[in-house]
Order: sequence, then structure tokens, then C-alpha cells
Amino acid sequence: MQVELLDRQRWCTRIELPNAIFEYLEIFHNRQRRHSRLGMLTPI
Repeated sequence: MQVELLDRQRWCTRIELPNAIFEYLEIFHNRQRRHSRLGMLTPI
């Protein structure tokens, strides 16, 4: 997350950063990474 999100942009307000982290984790990361419970497949 540090390299893919935090190091790529400068945040203007304190509200933008938590929103960006939430979107990264809930929308991108959790849908793209492989889950062992799913037989190493992505949730999508």
C-alpha cells in the first residue's frame, strides 16, 4: 500500500487520506489479491 497508494500522491486534507486508504483496501486490494479459502482465486 505504501508504494501503490501513499507514495504516489500528496494529500491536501486529512479527510482525503482515510478515504483513499478505504477505497484502496475495500475496492482494489481485497478484490485483486488471492484468497486461500477460495482455492487461491480472487473474489471476483
